[in-house]
Amino acid sequence: MKTLVASILSLAVVVGLSGAALAEEAPANGAAPAHHAEGETPHYPLKHPKEEEWSFAGPFGHYDKGQLQRGLKVYTEVCAACHSMKLVPFRTLGELGYSEAQVKAFAANYEVQDGPDASGEMFTRKAVPSDYFPSPFPNAEAAAASNNGAAPPDFSLIAKARAVVRGFPQFVFDIFTQYQESGPDYIHALLTGYEEPPAGFQVPQGGHYNPYFNAAAVLAMPKPLSDGQVTYDDGAPATVDQYSRDVSAFLMWAAEPHLEERKRTGFMVMIFLLIFTVLIYLTKRSIYANKEH
Repeated sequence: MKTLVASILSLAVVVGLSGAALAEEAPANGAAPAHHAEGETPHYPLKHPKEEEWSFAGPFGHYDKGQLQRGLKVYTEVCAACHSMKLVPFRTLGELGYSEAQVKAFAANYEVQDGPDASGEMFTRKAVPSDYFPSPFPNAEAAAASNNGAAPPDFSLIAKARAVVRGFPQFVFDIFTQYQESGPDYIHALLTGYEEPPAGFQVPQGGHYNPYFNAAAVLAMPKPLSDGQVTYDDGAPATVDQYSRDVSAFLMWAAEPHLEERKRTGFMVMIFLLIFTVLIYLTKRSIYANKEH
């Protein structure tokens, strides 16, 4: 037993020292890393997203419906021009606090293809709540042709698909802190991270420098947001930072709409396991109390 405890303490010390060493080597305040040696393959993203504060973070986190509604507004007025959400049905918007009539009215703003009709022809009609957010392009080739050769990704699961992997020892600490917001952190950092390239860096034609992009230093999408671009009904700040936070939260909800239910279930399971453990211990004490060891 003493050997096991000693081993655990030794591992904790090693992890702590490794974390401190990495923290000293890491660039402060998200600063760009030093230039890579000639011929060395750079590691992306060049700047890692910082941890933002989200209402849905932690074991007791929950979605802020006001923020989700603002994020939906940013998506529909800005992002929907290029990005689809083909796995998200309109009917789920009721979870954001909208009434059935409001969901129907919102869906009716879109047209979807349906059919075939009695004559075998496809036709378009106004969307209904059971339909899904349509794509702004008829196919991937058309999407790529309209966006410098790069088809915009679907946004249905983007908050899960674009999470930045955190290396050792950070991922060990994430187990205990229950950090699961890497996707929203990345989206927020990307949307607010457009900047001028460093001296000597050549940006290809049609490209845009963003050190938070996790695949390269340049991406085809130009800066999509600007201050005052979207007017909020609730008086929230009309800034790029606010837009980015709200749409990041909305995309997290789109990717994991049952997050609150999952966390409630997990909490109840932990309470059950705790009570069960106590009962097992008391049962063991009761059974073996009068037995010689």
